[in-house]
Amino acid sequence: MQLPGSTLDGVETAADERSALWGRRAFLCLLLAFVLAGAAGLLGVRSATATAESDGYRLDVTYARVARAGLDVPWHVVVTHPGGFGKEVTIAVTGDYFDIYETQGFTPDPSTGVRDGDTLYLTFDAPDGDVLTVDYDAYIQPSSQVGRDATVAVVDADLAALVSVDITTHLLP
Repeated sequence: MQLPGSTLDGVETAADERSALWGRRAFLCLLLAFVLAGAAGLLGVRSATATAESDGYRLDVTYARVARAGLDVPWHVVVTHPGGFGKEVTIAVTGDYFDIYETQGFTPDPSTGVRDGDTLYLTFDAPDGDVLTVDYDAYIQPSSQVGRDATVAVVDADLAALVSVDITTHLLP
């Protein structure tokens, strides 16, 4: 007596079905990688600090290098000038940079804020001592999809940059 063969004998899988199977596998691997990246915190806020020194001024800007819409992000500026400042300190920021943010405002509040076509000028009363610290309490707008580049500078009375740094915030979906 001869034993029967497999019930799959003679049944072949079509090439379309095999490619669909591999397509599903590839999609699931991609989805798994995305979930693992999120679980590891790789899709959250990543901050960076840009620093420059010039003309006796030091400028440190801590900002969100990578963020997502709806998340709180840092924006912190420290200006140091040995010997102190005059009456005022003006910080210039590329004007459209703040368009991606929703905010509660600056701390301390600027004494004046003026925006021309390209730049936002924030003038602060000079602090006692050698250091001015400015915080921007903000989060990325839920509708923001594209990041921004900016130049942050300390400027003199003629609006010439004394020291500046370039920053870039990338937004993830």
